[in-house]
Amino acid sequence: MIVKGTYTLTVSGDHVYINTNGNPGMATAGSGDVLSGILIGLLAQGYDPAISCVFGVYIHALAGDLAIQNTIPDALLASDIIAHQGKALRYLFEKPQEVKNSK
Repeated sequence: MIVKGTYTLTVSGDHVYINTNGNPGMATAGSGDVLSGILIGLLAQGYDPAISCVFGVYIHALAGDLAIQNTIPDALLASDIIAHQGKALRYLFEKPQEVKNSK
């Protein structure tokens, strides 16, 4: 189960994962649909459902954080998150230490 809010919670069994990335601009129409698409894509690739949720929430938030560098929160669109999804994945896999220390 994923609970979206200021911090996004992913609950799997007895475990709760808290994602602190993302920004207020992501509270926009279609942002949840983008997250759903990311999750379905990960599941379709064969990832475990719990891993898909934790990883998908992180990718979604990182893409939103990358997108906000080019605009202000009030102007962020769901399509901006989509446009930065590939960059988020590349950034995550190529520079994991920088992502970890970016906040």
